[in-house]
Parts: sequence; structure tokens; C-alpha cells
Amino acid sequence: MINRDLDGIYFRVKRDDRWQNICFSDMTDEEIDTIIGERGSDWWKAVALHLKECINKIGEEFDIRSLDSE
Repeated sequence: MINRDLDGIYFRVKRDDRWQNICFSDMTDEEIDTIIGERGSDWWKAVALHLKECINKIGEEFDIRSLDSE
């Protein structure tokens, strides 16, 4: 797995028998399940808004747009 460090939301995750700071978007589904626990809707809203900003920044920087399927 490549750690791209794109979103800046880091958690301490144990990988390969050592603790590491892993970016949210680089975490496995299982790691996310462990981290999220009982997080509330306010936490998820903050994560979603931050990820939206990251995606927009990447799109602007590389002039990326979704292709129209029509």
C-alpha cells in the first residue's frame, strides 16, 4: 500500500508490529473501522468537509474534471 498523505487527517495505527501516523485516506477499511468507533455526526461532517477541500485542491492544482458520460 502506498502512503500518499493527501488529506492531512492522521491517526496512530499499528502496522507491521509498529505504531505509525497514517493519513485517513491511506488507511485500510479495517483500520478505519477500528478508529471511528462511536464517532458522532459532527466528527463525520468535519471529516467530509475537510476531504471535500482536499479533493477540490487536487482538482484545481492538476485541472482535473470528471468526464461527462453523455
